[in-house]
Amino acid sequence: MKITGAKVFIGGPGKNYVTVKIMTDAGVFGLGDGTLNSRETLPAAYLQDYLIPAIIGMDPRNSEDIWQFMYRGAYFRKGPIAMAAFGAIDMALWDIKGKLANMPVYQLFGGKSRTAAMVYAHATGADLDDLMTSVQHYVDQGYKAVRVQCGIPGMPTAGYGVSETKGDVANYITDFSGIQPKVEVWDTGRYMRYMPDALMQIRERFGPELKILHDVHHRLTPREAAAFAKAVEPVDLFWLEGPTPAEDQDALKLLRQHSTVPVAIGEVFNSIWECNKLIEQNLIDFIRVSVTYAGGITHAKRIVDLAGLHNVRTGFHGAPSHSPISMAAQAHLNVWAPNFGIQEYLVLGTPECDALFPSDHYLENGMFYVSDAPGLGVEFNEDEAAQYSYKAGSHPIVRLEDGTMWDY
Repeated sequence: MKITGAKVFIGGPGKNYVTVKIMTDAGVFGLGDGTLNSRETLPAAYLQDYLIPAIIGMDPRNSEDIWQFMYRGAYFRKGPIAMAAFGAIDMALWDIKGKLANMPVYQLFGGKSRTAAMVYAHATGADLDDLMTSVQHYVDQGYKAVRVQCGIPGMPTAGYGVSETKGDVANYITDFSGIQPKVEVWDTGRYMRYMPDALMQIRERFGPELKILHDVHHRLTPREAAAFAKAVEPVDLFWLEGPTPAEDQDALKLLRQHSTVPVAIGEVFNSIWECNKLIEQNLIDFIRVSVTYAGGITHAKRIVDLAGLHNVRTGFHGAPSHSPISMAAQAHLNVWAPNFGIQEYLVLGTPECDALFPSDHYLENGMFYVSDAPGLGVEFNEDEAAQYSYKAGSHPIVRLEDGTMWDY
């Protein structure tokens, strides 16, 4: 059995999804997602110019060898561009293997550990009252876990994950349109004085059962993160995400010495070598890699297995920059993983997205249910894809009030 060809598509409803379709001489094809948010043309070029020509003629069933070929065969390794491209091919190969076996991919891992996977929604508000309304919106839909982000009084701009428009409480998505990046202004002092009490008010209103998550988005120093974590302990957060810059694996040691708040980090990590110390030293409670950026199912599963050895649970990244193909790959891992924690889930189930990526996966009462269709269980409508094309955009940036660049 041989790979005979592959196509790369860029575009989608509101997003530049990078979709890979790998064809074989057996008539079976596989789909993968290589979307790198606001840099989508780069993994697409890597795929088209370097990887796809090199794998033509290979046996798609040998997904492990092909992964090693892509990773170890590249002298300059890792990085989001390469790993997203590797991830797209690897997902497509697992899709092919599942179809050949006439089994959903999770069966190839060892079957289900649970019937469905809990997901969390994103609640946002220009102010605290707005945020309360947003949380209620998702609680009414049956969500058991909600991430909360709130505008800070006196902050020049709304802040991370916050709509600037009061009343825009449902399905808010960060704006990546336009080649010139939007600039957010950050003030750590205002944030640290305001947010602990705001989180406590949310807890008091919605009670002890709702799982409350909050994302700092890497904006605090180790000392500030330790102080903030200690201040929010009474809230009983499900997790505190990204309290410190992700590049420094030692930064969380100070936080761990001062607080027992569960910590999640890793959505910008690309390999096991960027998170192994965090996992092995129990500096985190949840690992946030995505199957796309972490090089596909083959490598993400290694990270999940390592995490399981150290009582670290999964919390896969699930922003709308990941297409339904990537989310399906993560869903198969979620129902299998003995150390599953939670899954981020942002607006994907729109009519336009469903038309482009038909599937029988579904979300109900805050739980994601995986289809038993062979492979990843997602199709790709090339006729629908023809109406979309690449639209240049840029990730927002953050500056302090004096103009200093800061971590987004």
